[in-house]
Amino acid sequence: MPEICRFFGIIVVLYYQDHEPPHFHAKYGDQTGVFSIADLKLIEGELPRRVISLVLEWAFEHRPELLEDWALARTNKPLKKIAPLA
Repeated sequence: MPEICRFFGIIVVLYYQDHEPPHFHAKYGDQTGVFSIADLKLIEGELPRRVISLVLEWAFEHRPELLEDWALARTNKPLKKIAPLA
């Protein structure tokens, strides 16, 4: 599980060779959500409302980096860590 960021108990991961559209996974405890990078919205799974807000705030700040990591993951190259939400 290629972790790209961790903040407030939330773990953000991208999987190598994952399916389109570009997206990332956020894990919080035993819950997981999948977020679209283009639309910045939850497209699959369930997370507490506050966690969704934090993930979306973080993703909005780091969308270019997420897209870069998505491209790296699609070609099996090492992913770059992204700064956490402060």
